[in-house]
Amino acid sequence: MPEQQPPYLRIADELRRRIAEHEWEPGDRLPSRAQIGQECGVGENVVRRAQELLISQGVLEGRAGSGTYVAEPRQRVRVVRSSAREQGGASPFRADMKALGKHGDWESRTEAKVPAPAEIAARLGVAEGDLCVRTVYEFLADGRPVQMSTSWEPYDLTGGTLVVLPEGGPHAGAGVVNRMAQIGVTISHAVEQPEPRQATAEEASLLGIQKASLVTHIRRTYYSDQGRPVETADIVVPAALCEIVYEVPINR
Repeated sequence: MPEQQPPYLRIADELRRRIAEHEWEPGDRLPSRAQIGQECGVGENVVRRAQELLISQGVLEGRAGSGTYVAEPRQRVRVVRSSAREQGGASPFRADMKALGKHGDWESRTEAKVPAPAEIAARLGVAEGDLCVRTVYEFLADGRPVQMSTSWEPYDLTGGTLVVLPEGGPHAGAGVVNRMAQIGVTISHAVEQPEPRQATAEEASLLGIQKASLVTHIRRTYYSDQGRPVETADIVVPAALCEIVYEVPINR
């Protein structure tokens, strides 16, 4: 006998159907949870879970003290993941935004000589507490945040060089591949591990999304041709704002 669908998923499907059939239009306020629950034969907690799911997916939006509304449709920004696109001098993010008719930019803040936490140390192949350069990025499309990233580089690799600050000096903003080339380090490949999860309260605040919204968390690490990890980053992409596309080069 097939496993029954959890009640909150059934209610979420019902709410999606009503929106798709234009019973509620973007900007409309939904009936109360008690009313929806009575119509569907479930409790208010089930309706709450269904609405929270749809809020995390960008279908609904909650307004404090006002209720739950059908979200206005937003064009999702295409984020292309491709190591080959870093070879040129221009920013791949700015190129992607320009193709969508948007202005792409980013804000960053860097701290040098930050002790590596255990997980970051393991990813960089260094000892816990070894000094790193940490840079936090917020990527903007027409001034609105669409992606964030925290990057870590071993200080013993770039310390004392012109590329020690990713967003400072003569090679500011050139990207990991091009910056490392300036100090004789050739990057051979990158490894990315994407996984879905819910946004933390801090991420939701910075990205302008609902708390617990769905995001894709990408753990990326660049490796030199000697096999050394030279940079690792945690990239957070909101599912409701962006679609992720992987560009895979074909070697012939």
